[in-house]
Amino acid sequence: MIFKSITTSIILLALVLFGTVGCTSIARRLLFHPTHRPHNNSLTPWMWNGKIIGYARQIVSPRNVWLLLHGNAGQASDRLYAVPSFSSDDSVFILEYPGYGSRAGVPSQETFNRAGREAYLLLRKTYPHNPVCVAAESIGSGPASYLASLSQPPDKLILIVPFDIISLVAKDYFPAFLVDRMLKDNWDNVEALANYQGPVEIFGAEADSIIPVRHAKALAAALPRAKMAVIGGGHNDWSHQGRVTIRNP
Repeated sequence: MIFKSITTSIILLALVLFGTVGCTSIARRLLFHPTHRPHNNSLTPWMWNGKIIGYARQIVSPRNVWLLLHGNAGQASDRLYAVPSFSSDDSVFILEYPGYGSRAGVPSQETFNRAGREAYLLLRKTYPHNPVCVAAESIGSGPASYLASLSQPPDKLILIVPFDIISLVAKDYFPAFLVDRMLKDNWDNVEALANYQGPVEIFGAEADSIIPVRHAKALAAALPRAKMAVIGGGHNDWSHQGRVTIRNP
């Protein structure tokens, strides 16, 4: 999920009350919805420097290693439901974002990108002889696309219910002048992926009321190498009934 429902009048009222002060903070409260529940499932804590940076389903001698970047609501340990979409021969590492779950920090484009880069490079170092691929849902497509711009990019990208440019999605909900003034965390996936030469698969949901499917289609149209598929259901239904299969190759 990328945006919780909120009326434009509340945003306008907030601007009246706070003026220009705190506009970025207001926008981030709309964009990021972390939870902080205890971990209580079969996923294994993923540790780095003595701290939990995510959760994993690890396989001995994996064929591929996947970094999964989740959406803007909840936390990494909630994403057990996503694991069956991956091959049982692959290891899956689900990144926890700063400010989510038990991880310290403040959610933002900068902190998400930094955490994604650190986690991705850690997997590259840990698995030097394995393909390291990235899958992402919703807002996770932003840091995933950022990783594609690194000097050693992921071996494959799978983007599920993604956006093209996040400000364009915001403008589906709110007046353009508010978005332009308030939104500082403006991932541009089209630009970030422009020079990526690896395989890209994009899945848009036909009944997506959060990020309308036209945004996934626009992203695919901008990337000649991308494979686009439209799946049934809404924004949060992609893992149901095998609608998305995450594989490499």
